[in-house]
Amino acid sequence: MTPSRDIARLIEIMAALRTPGTGCPWDLEQDFRSIAPYTIEEAYEVADAIERGDMDDLKVELGDLLLQSVYHARMAEEAGMFDFGDVVEAITAKMIRRHPHVFGDEEARTAGMAKGAWERIKAAERAGGAGDASGGSRPDSLLDSVPRALPGLMAAVKLQQRASTVGFDWNDPSAVIAKMREELDEVEAEIGAASPERLADEVGDLLFVVANLARHLHVDPEAALRAANEKFRRRFAHIEANIEERSGRPLGKASLDEMEALWREAKTTG
Repeated sequence: MTPSRDIARLIEIMAALRTPGTGCPWDLEQDFRSIAPYTIEEAYEVADAIERGDMDDLKVELGDLLLQSVYHARMAEEAGMFDFGDVVEAITAKMIRRHPHVFGDEEARTAGMAKGAWERIKAAERAGGAGDASGGSRPDSLLDSVPRALPGLMAAVKLQQRASTVGFDWNDPSAVIAKMREELDEVEAEIGAASPERLADEVGDLLFVVANLARHLHVDPEAALRAANEKFRRRFAHIEANIEERSGRPLGKASLDEMEALWREAKTTG
């Protein structure tokens, strides 16, 4: 089988890998649950390639992510639920439905450009209204459409955004900062207490408010934390590269003050 630019070839390859008797033993053993972690991992690898500005790697990682969609669709087809064509049809229908200002008639274009149109369309979809081609049932909660498997900071922002659509939100970042100080005091009060569960609960509350502050300041907390992680890597690498020469001792034997001095030095260069 030869490579191709046609998505049909990728679908054929996935079908071959999943064919009993002649396919790949590992692929044949997989199911939706076992593949889901790989799907999440591939999405992060796409984000990582973007962060690094590596377009060659991005091309490869986007292919890996596309394979995940083909993989899940193939397993669904085998179970008689849907196939890849249904996946494509569903997303094209959704994009057309959510962009009446691009794909609709003149009246729809005007209405679609109105403030809040996007959220109204999404709300109708969540409620299973006329705007939802899936015909799904009404969710029990406004927040049910936020996947529980999302990374914590991302989920926090999406939950807060959903709640804000009905007015459950602060109007001023200063109010969020005040709440953050309150939560920090509650964390401090639990330090040294006998309940690790309560301490974890208070730390969780603090992180939730930090995500809320980032949202109010129009900062993506996931992206900001990734950037902070990279900054920590760079600065710690400076310590690793210089600690033995400066202190005469290897990493792990040097004092905190010696490492802190190199950390401050690294901060001056980024």
